[in-house]
Amino acid sequence: MTYCVAVRVDQGLVMLSDTRTNAGIDNIARFRKSFTYHVEGERAITLLCSGNLSITQGVKTMLSRAIREAESDPEVETILNCDTMHRAAQLVGDAMRTMQGRYRESIAMDGSAASASIMIAGQRKGGKPRLYLIYSAGNFIEATEDTPFFQIGEHKYGKPILDRIIQRETSLEDATKAVLVSMDSTLRSNLSVGMPLDLTVIETDTFDFRVRTRIEADNEEFAMISQGWSAALRKGFEDLPNVLD
Repeated sequence: MTYCVAVRVDQGLVMLSDTRTNAGIDNIARFRKSFTYHVEGERAITLLCSGNLSITQGVKTMLSRAIREAESDPEVETILNCDTMHRAAQLVGDAMRTMQGRYRESIAMDGSAASASIMIAGQRKGGKPRLYLIYSAGNFIEATEDTPFFQIGEHKYGKPILDRIIQRETSLEDATKAVLVSMDSTLRSNLSVGMPLDLTVIETDTFDFRVRTRIEADNEEFAMISQGWSAALRKGFEDLPNVLD
């Protein structure tokens, strides 16, 4: 399974994903689900993927092939040369529809699910930071002031902290802490989500990655956040008033 979360606040974008995939409890593997694209001084983009691995890998391959072709043919449109982030989301949606049309029927005949979803987050020069959630059919929605974050995969365990903390005015530092706590809550409650984690942060109007790193299981900062959050929850619980006489 997967858990990916992406947040859009005024100060920028925060994206986090795990790396575990599984087909049953005895068939567990590690696959990267976060992919970054960068044109220096012009745009920075992150993709986060969930669902059928063959579909999402196929989408990524189509996007990468177009980027390679554009090196010799500038007429080829890609997520690295298109005019807007909205158009970049459309290109990912087009690739998703192509892969679904090619493989959905045969995947279903094999008794598996072809559903997949992809989040694309980024900013290009001349535009604002944008965050989109693309569905299996290739259609998509955009994060707004009322809905400043998206989750895909095993989202239910990590949602409460985001609901309480994330607003458009939330600082980039606090948004990053919130997504890390969200992931920690998911890791504790669902064995199908696992370390290591991939974290990317894009600060508004820098068109670059402030953070692009892998968090391993022995990462001291993540352990401190996990332990601190557990202690704060325990203390808060102990301070609640008694309801029984």
